[in-house]
Amino acid sequence: MQLEPTTAGGRRFVEIAEAHIEAFRARAAEHDRAGSFPSENFDDLRKSGAVGAFVPEDLGGLGLESVQDWSTGIERIARGDPSTAIALNMHLAVSRNVAQSLRGAQARGDAEAIARGEGMLGAVASGQLLICATATEPGTDFLRPNTTATPTADGWSISGRKIFVTMSPVANLYALNVRAPDPEGGPDRMGFAFVPVGTPGVVPQDDWDALGMRASGSQSIVLEDCRVPTGSVQLVGTWGEWNPGVLMGRTLGNVSLIGAFLGIAERARELAVAGARKTTKPKYDGAIAGASGVQHLLGEIDIALAAARASLRDATAAIDTLLAHNPEPDLETAHGCMRDYQCAKWTVNQNAIGIVSRAMDVCGGGAFMSGHELSRLYRDVRAGPFMQPFSPTEAREYVGRIALGLPPKG
Repeated sequence: MQLEPTTAGGRRFVEIAEAHIEAFRARAAEHDRAGSFPSENFDDLRKSGAVGAFVPEDLGGLGLESVQDWSTGIERIARGDPSTAIALNMHLAVSRNVAQSLRGAQARGDAEAIARGEGMLGAVASGQLLICATATEPGTDFLRPNTTATPTADGWSISGRKIFVTMSPVANLYALNVRAPDPEGGPDRMGFAFVPVGTPGVVPQDDWDALGMRASGSQSIVLEDCRVPTGSVQLVGTWGEWNPGVLMGRTLGNVSLIGAFLGIAERARELAVAGARKTTKPKYDGAIAGASGVQHLLGEIDIALAAARASLRDATAAIDTLLAHNPEPDLETAHGCMRDYQCAKWTVNQNAIGIVSRAMDVCGGGAFMSGHELSRLYRDVRAGPFMQPFSPTEAREYVGRIALGLPPKG
């Protein structure tokens, strides 16, 4: 059984996502060939309200809060165009954080923070504000960004380079992690910065040319003495070290991405079943669906798909339950959430790759041709393991350390 939403906001989000599938799929092949960004998909997502999924209803949004329902909506969109699914997810990850900050400000009675949060979320709901999150840099990792935020007389100067800046062609605002030197000589700090697109010193590189996810707009950007006001940078902990907030933020911002790769697997199954029913051979006196080898492959696909669905459903449901009872967990609990995310990520990614491969086997040599949808899905699904955290070379070590009670400091 496919994943289904569990909340009212989730049902609205998933219904909207399902309504976009056919249009996005119709455009996907052309954008994949050209390596171009499907701006028209984001025009549609603005009009439908999907970009405002996490905006509270009283500010014009869908009122989504469930992580499980978020991943389900991303899964549906990926059935149409995986590139659009991962691009939208980056925007939703940041807008969710803004909505969470607004709730905190309301609880504290912080009028300035409330006004700032309501202004941003209102712009998101109306489709005027799209935010792309970027945390990846060459030669380092999330906890150790080399992009530096240096204090100035009236704010910050930011310099560095970010890669895989997904959705950047249509974004209005970059959200990025930074390293902030301590002016008193203490340990460097970790921070997050909002940088408006078009700020002097921001230089998009227009260099995205990849094997898969070619329509995701994941170009690099260079920041050269980019000046932003004081409130644009928030310091959140020590550079190079996990803390509960950063660890939970990293988990929550990325676990829904797994839905995109489950969506690829779901679509590959659809194509395999359709191919088995449609393709005929004289030796079978009809459709190849009657061949035991084809039936075995489809059986393997469904077994792998059941495991992938269950893993993602379990991980995201557990996160929803935790946040409902303990919205600010301690470090040990946060590591447990990251472990559950890593287990689901590994299970879904590995099974999705195998599912698409088996679907190609069912559909035969035609699926190897560049014009076949499975050919594109095969390239797109291979992006999953590379998405941080963690890479395949790191994930099992991390899960093992948590099992042994040896969580990494950073």
